[in-house]
Amino acid sequence: MSKFVENLQCVICPGMTALTSTAYSRDLGDELRRLREHHSGMTGAAFADRLGWDASKVSNIEKGKARASEIDLVQYVMLCGKGSEFFEEFRTRYRYAFDLNVVQVHDNIRTLAMAEAMATKIVTYDVLTFPGLIQTESYAHSLFTEHGQPPELVERNLRARMDRQATMRRPDRPECLFFVHELALQLRVGDDRVMEDQYLQLLFNTHVLRIVPISAGVALATRSARMLFSFAKAEPLVYTENEVAMVFSQDPAVVRENKEFFAWLERHALDAEQSRSMLANYVSGPRRDPHEPRTDLA
Repeated sequence: MSKFVENLQCVICPGMTALTSTAYSRDLGDELRRLREHHSGMTGAAFADRLGWDASKVSNIEKGKARASEIDLVQYVMLCGKGSEFFEEFRTRYRYAFDLNVVQVHDNIRTLAMAEAMATKIVTYDVLTFPGLIQTESYAHSLFTEHGQPPELVERNLRARMDRQATMRRPDRPECLFFVHELALQLRVGDDRVMEDQYLQLLFNTHVLRIVPISAGVALATRSARMLFSFAKAEPLVYTENEVAMVFSQDPAVVRENKEFFAWLERHALDAEQSRSMLANYVSGPRRDPHEPRTDLA
């Protein structure tokens, strides 16, 4: 360990820097905490003592509130029994921990799951599918299957999505507002039973659902799905994704733009009661003849 530290000291040795935490810094900090607990068996205070650090330093790093130097990181991971290969892999990710804009591949959903778990308020907008936090298991399974994912990947993604929904069952769960475009109600996923169960889930087990009707125009139907997170002790976060990547942003301009978008959406979406009425019309929809006349809210 000593030789490895000396080699690093020749390259860079900044002090620990206090910064505004990000969703990614909190994710990576929590990864370090779990590493310490699992591999060292020490409390944060005992761990800090072994490293010759103040206990608050370990706490701030693990909570993603402060950037650890490379020397700090190598000392930390090696006290956990990890070697240079692990350190290099973690360092590659950690260098982006405090960036205001971070792009991740879909294999990693920890950052998103932590943001959902820590949020005090979540506002979402979805166009073609229902939000992951309120999907039924059968709907999510059908969605993953119809995307052509192999069975083992379907099962892994399904379990991860269902596990994330534990946030919605907590007594202190975040305040949620779900904006869903009417196109998502019309787009068939799975069979009739899958769709009816999903409609019922939305009708009876959702915080606040606001439907954006097709009559609101094409402009809203072409806007991308997104999530806006608010936290008690952290800056707001915007999240969006596509088939290629997951994007997290705490850039003030991006956050401001999305707050304005949701305010604009408030003016175009049906209110909660109108949304429930429209949704009720869809509950028996899958069994109807597609040519049978039906009455929808304008």
